Amino acid sequence: MPGDRSLRSTIACRPSRAIARGADLRIYSEFRHNPHIDVDSPDDDLVQETMDMRATYLIDGRWAAGIITLRQPVELPDRFGPRPSLSLFLYNEDGRQAIARPHLDGVPQSAPHGPSPPADHSRMTSYDENASWDDGTNEPSSNVTYAFDTLRYFVRDDWRLVLHHTSDGAVIAGSFADVADAFADGVEWKLGITGLCSDLAGDAPFPHEVFIQAGSCYLYTGRKLLIAASHPVVRVQPQIPLRYRSDNWDYAWLLARTDGHVARLTYDPYTLQPSRASGQYEIKWFCR
Repeated sequence: MPGDRSLRSTIACRPSRAIARGADLRIYSEFRHNPHIDVDSPDDDLVQETMDMRATYLIDGRWAAGIITLRQPVELPDRFGPRPSLSLFLYNEDGRQAIARPHLDGVPQSAPHGPSPPADHSRMTSYDENASWDDGTNEPSSNVTYAFDTLRYFVRDDWRLVLHHTSDGAVIAGSFADVADAFADGVEWKLGITGLCSDLAGDAPFPHEVFIQAGSCYLYTGRKLLIAASHPVVRVQPQIPLRYRSDNWDYAWLLARTDGHVARLTYDPYTLQPSRASGQYEIKWFCR
């Protein structure tokens, strides 16, 4: 595939071990403006890009992937894209990529779900679209490989595991005293939730953990209960490699507790309609 040269030359090590420790993931790439942004432009300036992958996945204990959760599409160098949407770029540890784009402008979309004909990217010689889904709906997606001039993965591996408990809150490692001490220091919190996407996985789910930072956090000192409201997370059917297709992903916020309870507010990307669910999950709690 067109991406082979780039992937072999730039991904020298796998980030899965660091992701398992809660590490943050960033992607660095280099490309020329005209073949990547505007094929009709005479501008061949070398562009360097970095991206934060706010949601990270560890699948089957051996495969890492990351997803951008907050990005609006832009038309470089001076404007946002024509339709408000989320650019939910997904990168696997081997460089295979995907993009899902739920539109946010409320324009009615009524096309059927399912595979779509690949778009014509013949003028973008470094771009290989492997599969396309749901064109004409509110949430088109595709799985791609782009042969960047350079593609690098960076991790910030400074989160500290404070508590690890089973789905019913039984302590595996750490203690509530460790949680309370850290909370009093005003630390940031990050969650590693086991099996968060099992309902998307069909009959044979891959074991998986999903890591996402928390925003507002609450410590009930008498009840000895930490509650964390997460940043938004893209939930995707766990598989190797991680990829989008029809009806295998959604967009959610989580309210997690140290007794294993997790409440989920989920938006259907096809309709933007919310739904609510809850369950019990094994969770790792990291701080920094």
